[in-house]
Amino acid sequence: MIPLSGATRLNIIVGDPIAQVKSPGGMTAAFAKQGVDAILVPVQVDSADLSDLLSVADRLKNLDGIIVTVPHKIDCYTHCATASSRSDFIKAVSIMRRRPAGGWHGDQFDGVGFVRAMQQKGVNPEGKRALQVGTGGAGSAIAYALLESGVAELALHDLDLARRDQLITRLNALGKGRVVPGSADPTGFDLICNASPAGMRAGDPLPVDASRLVASQYVGCVITVPVITPLIAAARALGCVNGNGSEMYDALQQSMLDFLLTPMEARA
Repeated sequence: MIPLSGATRLNIIVGDPIAQVKSPGGMTAAFAKQGVDAILVPVQVDSADLSDLLSVADRLKNLDGIIVTVPHKIDCYTHCATASSRSDFIKAVSIMRRRPAGGWHGDQFDGVGFVRAMQQKGVNPEGKRALQVGTGGAGSAIAYALLESGVAELALHDLDLARRDQLITRLNALGKGRVVPGSADPTGFDLICNASPAGMRAGDPLPVDASRLVASQYVGCVITVPVITPLIAAARALGCVNGNGSEMYDALQQSMLDFLLTPMEARA
């Protein structure tokens, strides 16, 4: 049991829904392992009420950090006083920490975790062709990280065509891999990445046409509950190397811990 007292430092994770996240237990245990008297608590808040929550958070003297999940990553970015260069590009954050001068500094580790989980499975994205479904906050971060890791071509598929096309234009301006519109057809791609909510609820359509998957492809999914989505189940049945949302979380937990425990004198 982790002892709690009035001196215990508070961190929260905000989202809606929130029951699917595994970070409260994982991060609280990681704080304890580091000898830090701190916890992470889940907070479910509707988008309409997020600004009220953040206004209160600004004034809570024992609140050190905020982890951000769907659908709040873009709105939390706008609340930050400063952010990392990747967050500034993506216009979204997945984590925030208090600044010495007041306000919050944000960063975005979703893409880092997705790529790291892939690499831990022995898959090197460099020079590969990737198909990604979903171009929201997490999707934008993963697309950015895939380009940073050296993919040669990235095809983006999203039902929101305007959002997809805007992201394609911005990513191509980086001058890294080629970014093009994609579809639900995974044929010809080395990496298949689901960065959408498709598969979180029973009856959701598959994000890609699983009948066209082949065993040589890597299939990754950001969803944590259920751990094995229908897409991942289909990939496993074919013998594809695959990664689920829980493995992605495990790969990024240390980055989040390091971010939150950065000494105050070393912070922006």
